[in-house]
Amino acid sequence: MKIIEGSEQLQRNVEEWVSGFGKGKYSRILKMARKPTKDEYGKVLAITGLGIIFIGGVGFAIYYILQIWLQIP
Repeated sequence: MKIIEGSEQLQRNVEEWVSGFGKGKYSRILKMARKPTKDEYGKVLAITGLGIIFIGGVGFAIYYILQIWLQIP
């Protein structure tokens, strides 16, 4: 029976947390949130893409340098 009581208490805690989600410290953020414009979305997409390419380039450069360095006798 302890498992059932524990699961019921967990369920109550989750329901309480979810019911208060729109109130308090998160409410301002949720009220200010809006759908981005096409221009904003394009900028975010471009910056994210450049970041991924940059990180991948750095990783490839490190891999390439280590491959050359480890093959030298």
